[in-house]
Amino acid sequence: MNTSTITTAEANATSLLRFATAGSVDDGKSTLVGRLLHDSKSVLADQLEAVEHASRRRGAAAPDLALLTDGLRAEREQGITIDVAYRYFATPRRRFILADTPGHVQYTRNMVTGASTAELAVVLVDARNGVVEQTRRHAAVAALLRVPHVVLAVNKMDLVDYAEPVFAAIAEEFTGYAASLGIPEVTAIPISALAGDNVVTASANMDWYGGPTVLEHLETVPVGADPSADPARFPVQYVIRPQTAEHPDYRGYAGQIASGVLRTGDAVTVLPSGRTSTIVGIDALGQAVDVAWAPQSVTLRLADDLDISRGDLIAPGAQAPATTRDVEATVCHLHDRPLRVGDRVLLKHTTRTVKAIVKDIPSRLTLDDLSQHPAPGELGANDIGRVTVRTAEPLALDAYADSRRTGSFLLIDPADGTTRTAGMAGDSFATPTVEDAARPDEGWDF
Repeated sequence: MNTSTITTAEANATSLLRFATAGSVDDGKSTLVGRLLHDSKSVLADQLEAVEHASRRRGAAAPDLALLTDGLRAEREQGITIDVAYRYFATPRRRFILADTPGHVQYTRNMVTGASTAELAVVLVDARNGVVEQTRRHAAVAALLRVPHVVLAVNKMDLVDYAEPVFAAIAEEFTGYAASLGIPEVTAIPISALAGDNVVTASANMDWYGGPTVLEHLETVPVGADPSADPARFPVQYVIRPQTAEHPDYRGYAGQIASGVLRTGDAVTVLPSGRTSTIVGIDALGQAVDVAWAPQSVTLRLADDLDISRGDLIAPGAQAPATTRDVEATVCHLHDRPLRVGDRVLLKHTTRTVKAIVKDIPSRLTLDDLSQHPAPGELGANDIGRVTVRTAEPLALDAYADSRRTGSFLLIDPADGTTRTAGMAGDSFATPTVEDAARPDEGWDF
């Protein structure tokens, strides 16, 4: 397609919603997901037969739909969700990727993983228990990860006689707490995942509720945004140099557009070097195009023969992010081994990986009351806190509030390659000095 303009219809040619479920233990997350899959006719016959067989073996009178998502043997034996379970399904109106996340406190890191790419989070609450500590924790994580849409699913309404006052009180408490976290909007839906009330079909037991069912809301909630509204970011993944008789001088830079729109003729800056050039060609799916937008995978051709390699970032010159070696960020620690000041790590940002040192851990977030615990000394598994990291090479980061893709990073153990920490860059960074930028990397002392 050769065009210099982009329309919303073109950008959202296929409607896909990524969403995550979260909630306290036994709130019914897996049952809700199983009910969604079952009632939307997204379960194959052999899968349903296997669930029915397993349910009978456990002495259940009816199929336990939670078994559709609890795939690990330990999950089925213990009746709990341990790891994130991803499921893919579709209706005539939309495609879905859902992440069923654990409810236990010790698996908060799994919820962070599942919600990191979600556009919507479904937070479940047991109508008998109301808003509990883990409910507040999951709402805080959703706010921290800037999940655009939050649904409060008040489950097990059948066990409180479908009472409207019970639902109204829970919805009011949760909405107030969410507002204090900066969550702009909450959609509250009373449901019974076990009985199917208001999951896919409207409930005859709650005629006082006039809102959408869970599936109706998932099908109609706005997805994505106009790519033209975001600054363009293109992390280079691979340099293409075929050097064939047919293309003796071809040099292209392949990758996925992280945000925004790129057009032929755009003046761009390559970071961290700061060199400038102009886009003279964009190749997508083997064809030359004039415009491309996130999240398309394309190959860019530039007017100048620059030294560009994997990990560099190409961005419009007027909108290029500043580079820094001092990263201040909010992080969620994922590893059982604590993160401590002085730890040597690898920092992975988009396609770039550099050496780094943890210089400071100024605070740890107490999710119960959102207070900051100063100078904790270390962050343990599932802890959320502030860190300062010094990198060996400059990075071109955006603030996470501005871009979830180019404002996020991972801290990796250099010894075994395991992921230790997920980070969300802050709004401000220290400006590197001339001496900092010029000094060579001498091992880990930087």
